[in-house]
Amino acid sequence: MKKSIICFIMIIAGILCMIKPVKASSSDLYLNNLEFNAQINDDGSMNVTEKWNIKIEDTNTLYKTFKKDNSKYSQITNVEVKDITAKKQQMLTKANQWSYHLPKNSYFGGLNKDDEFEIAWGVGLEDNSAIRIYEISYKVEDAIAKYSDYAELYWQFVGKDFEIDAKNITGTILLPSHATSKENIKVWGHTEDLNGEIYTTDTNKIEFNINKFRSGRYVEVRTLFPTEMIKQTRRGTNIEVLNKVISEETTWANQANARREMKETTKKIIAIVLNIVSIILSVLMIISIVKNIRKIKNTKKLKPTQEIKYYREIPSEDTTPAEALAILTKQIGGFNNSTYLGRIFSATLLDLSLKKIIDFTVNDKIITIQILDKEPKELIKLELVIFNFLKNAAEKTDYKITTKELEKYIKKSPKSVIKLGTNIDNMTEKSLYQKELADKETKDEKSKLLGYSIMLGIIIIMIFLGFALFNNISITVGGMIPLFIVSIVQFIVLCILYSKTNVLTQKGIDENAKWNGLKKYMEDFSMLDKREVLEVVIWEKFLVYATAFGIANKVLKQLKMVYPNIEEQLGTSNYGYMYLMIHTDFSNSFSNAITTSMSTAYSSATGGGGGFSGGGRRPGVGRRRRRRKINPLHLLKLKTKIRKGKNK
Repeated sequence: MKKSIICFIMIIAGILCMIKPVKASSSDLYLNNLEFNAQINDDGSMNVTEKWNIKIEDTNTLYKTFKKDNSKYSQITNVEVKDITAKKQQMLTKANQWSYHLPKNSYFGGLNKDDEFEIAWGVGLEDNSAIRIYEISYKVEDAIAKYSDYAELYWQFVGKDFEIDAKNITGTILLPSHATSKENIKVWGHTEDLNGEIYTTDTNKIEFNINKFRSGRYVEVRTLFPTEMIKQTRRGTNIEVLNKVISEETTWANQANARREMKETTKKIIAIVLNIVSIILSVLMIISIVKNIRKIKNTKKLKPTQEIKYYREIPSEDTTPAEALAILTKQIGGFNNSTYLGRIFSATLLDLSLKKIIDFTVNDKIITIQILDKEPKELIKLELVIFNFLKNAAEKTDYKITTKELEKYIKKSPKSVIKLGTNIDNMTEKSLYQKELADKETKDEKSKLLGYSIMLGIIIIMIFLGFALFNNISITVGGMIPLFIVSIVQFIVLCILYSKTNVLTQKGIDENAKWNGLKKYMEDFSMLDKREVLEVVIWEKFLVYATAFGIANKVLKQLKMVYPNIEEQLGTSNYGYMYLMIHTDFSNSFSNAITTSMSTAYSSATGGGGGFSGGGRRPGVGRRRRRRKINPLHLLKLKTKIRKGKNK
């Protein structure tokens, strides 16, 4: 119960670490840098150059639009687009007519079908990706409003419907001439995330920058500068503007500061919560570590009562192939997978052949299994479930089935295969408990340790990702690193405790030594000095377990090396399947084929793959205006243009 509570709290902590606003943009487009350079002219116009260092993927045409707004500007002129990637300075070809898509290296500047001014250019990356640098230049007529006390630029460089993230956005605004002092130039910057800075850096220069810009935000600049710098403009009026602008900007600045304070307060609360959670979990974890270390010290790793290098007989005649494999691998449960199940199934069929319940024959390289006894009475439950599976597969063919037909049946019966694996798993485990070769309580405890270790490992990864993803990493570093370190220590301790936990009893450990000795004896048989007279009956039984252990091919090679005349000694039919194994590629063509077919069945049953099925709806057919719409300069009407912003 205590461990469950710890895990639950740690999951919550991990989730808190990973809190991060969801991006609205697509990875198809990403700006490494977006740079604005604006020159205000004394006639009230403004020349703008934008440099786009952009990653593009699966995109035909990029474009931006300007909404008509006579209160902000009169028209856009002098549009040019260059591709300056790798400093090649390629001027794009101007298209005289608006087009839905533009050819690569061409651009358009004019009214579109929505009666908006549009600058669009073809990038030709419909099925490709690249990093390109474009330079877009244009002139905004009547961008400056002239008042009796100051001239004003109020311009939104990036609109809210900007659809891509940018690592950096920078800008420089040059005034028509120098002011007598920087104090005569007033500047304000507005952005939703409050992550920008704007300064008057010279008597004729304003600079701004935004870091880690996220799509769906805006960037706008408002500046007042000496009115005498503007000689003429269509947007002039004989009223003062300074007090009105200062009042608006002060209100917005206060609101922005309140939002900043709220944001900082929220971060501090999260930091406090994370620190408290970290302290509580660290203390609980340390207590658990101490207890587990004591368990490790008190847990004696069982050793065989007798060291055995080679064992030349079957440790226990009533041990099934599944039980032998479980004892050999010390894996109680977990045989419900295609590899182990294929070996166990094949080995059990060989054992059934020895018991004269089934028979193997070969004709023109086709191996056939014939069921001799349809109602065997001496089989134990574990053997019976495998026999019944075979019987069901062969009942439509007069209880005679080729290995190819058996493979097809297995592939078409995924649910039956899964059920067979589960039954073998459960029966093997239960039998080992009854024979006192394994301990159920220890097995359950080890399973819990494994589950806890896996969960702890996932949580450690979550906390680590939290460090990387959290907006303000200092919040998590202070409070969560101690927990991160303690969690890793706990994970290591649990892994050590897991490895030292003995699922097998002392009796089981002794059996494990014997089975390992037999396996090594079969593998090294040809290298042993002492040679015995070939006892086919014994080796037939050995080959049953060799098949379960996955070493049948190796054992057969050993036999052929030691007994070059083994084929003559076996004759043609006196020794059942051993004759087949020696004279044919039985192990590969049968055991491996069964394993492969079971793997296919498992994949089908668990949704891992398979063939296509018929039917279904046809995919929709259509087109998008362009792969990505980019609208970085969205001029709004004056009444909707007012934003809460940052005062600098």
